[in-house]
Amino acid sequence: MTIDLSLLDAAPRLLFTVPLAPLQGQRFQPTGFPGLGAATFRSAAGDCLLVESAQSMANRLELTVWDDATQNLKEGLAGLSHVRVNRADGRFLTDSILEPHRLNSPYLTKAKDKAFFNELKTALGGLETGPIDRRQLAQTLCAYDVGSLLHGVFFADSDLAGGRLRVARAMSVFIEADGVRIAASGGVKNDHVNPSGDTAKGFGNVPFARDEFTADSISLYANIDLAQIRGYGLGVDAVRLLQLLALYKLRVLLDGNLRLRTACDFRVDAQSITASAPGGFALPDAAAIAADLQTAIAKCASQMKVTIAIYADKIEAKKDKAKGKDAAVDAADGDGDEGAAED
Repeated sequence: MTIDLSLLDAAPRLLFTVPLAPLQGQRFQPTGFPGLGAATFRSAAGDCLLVESAQSMANRLELTVWDDATQNLKEGLAGLSHVRVNRADGRFLTDSILEPHRLNSPYLTKAKDKAFFNELKTALGGLETGPIDRRQLAQTLCAYDVGSLLHGVFFADSDLAGGRLRVARAMSVFIEADGVRIAASGGVKNDHVNPSGDTAKGFGNVPFARDEFTADSISLYANIDLAQIRGYGLGVDAVRLLQLLALYKLRVLLDGNLRLRTACDFRVDAQSITASAPGGFALPDAAAIAADLQTAIAKCASQMKVTIAIYADKIEAKKDKAKGKDAAVDAADGDGDEGAAED
């Protein structure tokens, strides 16, 4: 049975507020920002906390359509546009779906092999000077990476219309907690061989402090900008495709693994999920959305394609000249904000 989206036809936004709760216990670990730590703030609800940013959640939403095992779109989603980046020998390297800036990934725009960059520049031809034709930009994004029309993209390269091409997010999701309190804890990294060893070299016992939080309430907020989606001017079939794709990503995210970090694992604390605006719209189940989404993809097949790009450059780690070592170190538990600059 086809999902009725008529409630969305005249609505400017589709808004959800989804209550969450820790999967076990009461404590959780929020995003930590360099030089800031946890992003706390005060409101009428008291002490509050940004648990997960819109940038990070955009990346998580992208992964709802991706199959790590096959390094491709999930079964049933074939036909959605995206750009695969292969090495010179044909091995898979990355994909616009996996890149924080999507089509503005350096593996697409900074590669020595300019084939894809020149193809994209040609597709965007005519936007170098004068007012930007938003419809042409939307058509190009739909053709190469439809996810960019939901999650946004910013082409900062001056060779692409002087760095003026930008699309804001049409789908934003973030998590906040109200009435928060610090749950201080800590531990020690034990070295049973040499407890007094040189800790700078990784030896010895290393005590550490750790701040987790409890909260009166935790909420996931979702905002789908229906007016922006309609404003792309891509036609009714593409509008329905983007609406269904947004609903699919939200539903799969909520039904799936909400373990954001080692000590941050949530569950949805509600029996059903209904929009706060427009009133009366209930989030359909994943199977129903997936079935309709396949039909919508087929109807928009002529507007989308899968593109193969080549990144043959040597991949080198950035070196910290002062210390003579790799400066790009991943957090052991992925506790930093996973989103980069705002798109």
